[in-house]
Parts: sequence; C-alpha cells; structure tokens
Amino acid sequence: MRELKDILYKVSLTSSFGNMNVEVKGICFDSRKVQSGFLFVAVKGTLSDGHQFMDKAADLGAQVIVCERLPDTVNESITYVTVKDSAQALGIIAANWFGNPSEKLKLVGVTGTNGKTTTVTLLYQLFSRLGYKAGMISTVENRIGDQVIPSTHTTPDPIQLNELLRKMVDVACAYAFMEVSSHAVDQERIAGLKFAGALFTNITHDHLDYHKTFENYIKAKKKYFDELNSDAFALVNADDKRGMVMIQNTKAKKYSFGLKKMVDYKGKIITNSIEGLELEVAGKSVWFKMIGDFNAYNLLGVYGAAVLLGEDSDEVLTQLSSLRGAPGRFELVAPGSKFTAIVDYAHTPDALKNVLETIAQFRTGQEQVITVVGCGGNRDKTKRPLMASIACRLSDKVVLTSDNPRDEDPMDIIRDMQTGILPTEARKTLVIADREEAIKTACMMAKGKDIVLIAGKGHETYQEIKGVKHPFDDREVVDRMLKLFSN
Repeated sequence: MRELKDILYKVSLTSSFGNMNVEVKGICFDSRKVQSGFLFVAVKGTLSDGHQFMDKAADLGAQVIVCERLPDTVNESITYVTVKDSAQALGIIAANWFGNPSEKLKLVGVTGTNGKTTTVTLLYQLFSRLGYKAGMISTVENRIGDQVIPSTHTTPDPIQLNELLRKMVDVACAYAFMEVSSHAVDQERIAGLKFAGALFTNITHDHLDYHKTFENYIKAKKKYFDELNSDAFALVNADDKRGMVMIQNTKAKKYSFGLKKMVDYKGKIITNSIEGLELEVAGKSVWFKMIGDFNAYNLLGVYGAAVLLGEDSDEVLTQLSSLRGAPGRFELVAPGSKFTAIVDYAHTPDALKNVLETIAQFRTGQEQVITVVGCGGNRDKTKRPLMASIACRLSDKVVLTSDNPRDEDPMDIIRDMQTGILPTEARKTLVIADREEAIKTACMMAKGKDIVLIAGKGHETYQEIKGVKHPFDDREVVDRMLKLFSN
C-alpha cells in the first residue's frame, strides 16, 4: 500500500474531491482489473474511453479515480482527482507506485522507424559482455538479466513498463535498454521515466494508419527528445535528413553518428560482404559479423552510446565485433545450403529497400533474387503499393503473399499491393495467398547461388488471422525446405 499523496507526486492536478489522506492498495487503468482500495485512472484510448467506465470502477471498489472530467454522478465515498492529461498522469503515477525505478539505473531509449530492435539488442548484449547486469525491453522479447519475458508490444503500457524496470532494479541491473515507439510517445507511455540517453536511428514512411500524416509521425519522435533532461545525452543519425531536426529543442547534450557527414562518431565502410562488415571506427579497422549498410549505422549508434555511457572505446569495439544482433533481422537460415535464404522483419518500404539494396551489393550477376513479401492487415494501406513496387524493382521474381492479415481478406491486401506494380513487371510476380505455400514455392524456384528473401515477419512465430494468432515461423518453414533439398 502507498499513500495517495506519494502516488500523485509530480502529477499536475486541476482539482480534487474527497479525502486525499488515503492509502491505495493498487493501481490500474483497465476497469476490469479494479479491486477494493485501488486507484483507477480513466484514460482516453484509441478504441475506448476509460471515463465511460468510472462507475464500473466505483462499483468494483475503486477508492480513488483519476480523470480529466468528473462523472455525472459523484460517489461521495470515492476520492476524485482531475488532471489535464490522464494518460500522462498514469505514467507518472506508475513510476511513483514502483518507486521510480528509472532513476535507479541508467535507462537508454532507442527510437526510429528501422533499427530499434537491433540497436537495443546489441546494447543489451554489449553491456552484458562488458560485465554489467542489464535489462532489455524490445519488440522481440524483454529481458531482466538472463531472464526472458515474452514481449507483447514494442513499448509496454506504463504499469507494465515500470514493473519491468522495478524488477530490473531489484536484481541489481545497472542498465536498461528499451525501444521507444512513436505510439508510446504519443500515448504518454513513457511519462514519468528518467532517461540517461536517447538514440535516433532514422525515420521513414510508417504508422500513418495511426498518425494520419508523416508530419505527425515526425512530431511524435521529436517529442521524445524535446522532453529529455539536461543531464541526458541525445545521439542521432546525422545522415538521416531529419536526424538533426530531432534535437533542435532538446535540453540534452547533443551528439551525432554517421558514415557521410562530419559527426562525433564516424564510420567508414571498408568491406561489405555476405560474411560481414569491415568498418573503420575511431581510426581502427574492425570486422563485424553483421551485414549491410543499415547495420553499419546500427553498430555506430551502439558504439557512440556505449562511449557516452563511459565505456572504453577499444573494449566496446572488441566486444561489438563478436555480436550478431537481433533474431529475424537479416538472418541467414542454414548458411551453406543449396541457396541463400534470408529472413528479415522488413515491413516498411524503406526497410525492404535497404535489405534488397544490401543483397544487391553481394550479387555476382549470375544468381536470382526471389522475394516473398506481404503487408499487414488493419494497418497503413498507403505503403502496400510502395512495398510491391520496391520488391519488383529490386528482385528478379516476387511472390506476393499474406503477412498478418488480421481482420482483412489477404487477397484484398494483395490487390492493394498490385496497384504499385508496373505492367512490365507483372510477369515477374506470382500471387500465393497462403504464406507457407508462397515460401515453399520461392524455395523450389531457387537454383544454385540464388538468394531467397522472406520479408515482413522476421522473428515472429505466429500469423494473426481474424483475431487468432496461429503458430507460424518463416525461419522454420525455410529450414524445413532447405533440409528437404539437402536430402
């Protein structure tokens, strides 16, 4: 139990009604989880408004209700606290409830359209190798030291987030590295957190189903940097044209990384092959096991962040050179098999373009690139034709298929994708809505040194159809096909 005044510390109140000298047994923003003595925060969500459930929360025993507007009928046995922004208040309340764990370790957030998961994973792996106990919050999984906790969102809700951070503090984690999505910033999920540093990877076309305009998407990313404290660092990719925009108004200490411009942490690609990358960093030539220009940026961002956190430059580079990054990100399945199979999470136009352009750098001209690609249902429809256009332009053959159709008909999604295909490119495309059959067909078409790219799902082990997550792993399907060919 905690006293209400402690839970509301730093929350901007507009008014209060009832007894403020009460103790609270728990906090929640889902009225279905309210128990006797709880504090309920009424938050306006994307699908429903918590203010509609204040009476239900009261009936279930809520002792305190935090809201932006009072209910029509005030229950005199309940304490009501009104705030300007209940989503922001929830973040601060959650941080206070769990003892402000982000202040008790060094928390670094990574934001951007592409590269967040790889960057966070590399930071977690690196600091673990450097001898620290660390935590990770990512799209793929959450980690508290060596303990793995399944991930449901890129950035969890404020209560889950602070609970994870509290558990990290309780087992003596010195660092935590987390992905910060644009949704999380916009929905105030990170309110109340203290960041030691923030890293920006890049920004391209994504999430317009939620943000509506690209400008809104940029503003959401920038808001994260605008709200950093002066004792934090802000590290951005200066080669992205909006990199320096991100830090225009930040109070944090500003730093940059890149391959092309004058920056604080600069790299130069010496060798870029299917085996890995050779980069010149800090005057030293270093071989990395990761592949492609986009991973050169990820590695530089991680290097810069580690040095800013006080680590030795040479030791950082030594440890980074042995790391492989996140699963499902340019992951070679069964290397050395009949053909090269790559599984990648690329689900945005820019990410797909980066992967295919990287593959193009390794081609000798004798092999085909066969791409299997789809687009998710109930998401930004404007990127569908762009994805198909990029796949056709940079591949020899393309198989259009289902991704996570959710509530949409896969064929409707594929038809949207086909609008981006030129008539001259139509002959190189196949439509196979069943994803497993699409992958099998692509593998059967591959010969000799051909390269098969399966894009869109990466690390995911399910396919979401009509609200049900069915077991499905691109890597498992490809591995099965490669074993079949090797027999």
